[in-house]
Amino acid sequence: MITPEEFKKDVLMLAKEVGVNPREIHIQTMKRKWASCSNRGRLTFDKSLLNEPKEVRFKVILHELLHLRYPNHRKMFNSLLDTYLQKSIAPKDGGETDKDYQRQMKT
Repeated sequence: MITPEEFKKDVLMLAKEVGVNPREIHIQTMKRKWASCSNRGRLTFDKSLLNEPKEVRFKVILHELLHLRYPNHRKMFNSLLDTYLQKSIAPKDGGETDKDYQRQMKT
């Protein structure tokens, strides 16, 4: 488990790597998904992510940060997401599954 402060630092570090600047970062209990991104640049993450492996956290953070550039899940968004995931900037923890990530991100 990491602290909310450490999680927010990870978000800001990845935001710099991606070239975006979230206006707000919030961590709270969410019932149906791991994260959301508003059109005003507010990122909200579910508290349960703090207990997830580093690689899962990375994928969720990256997914939301890319929504600051592309608010939909169309071809450009998916291409960018795939590119960043393949770039090896994703930390490897092991133990997590892509199926868990994909199930949560279908929103």
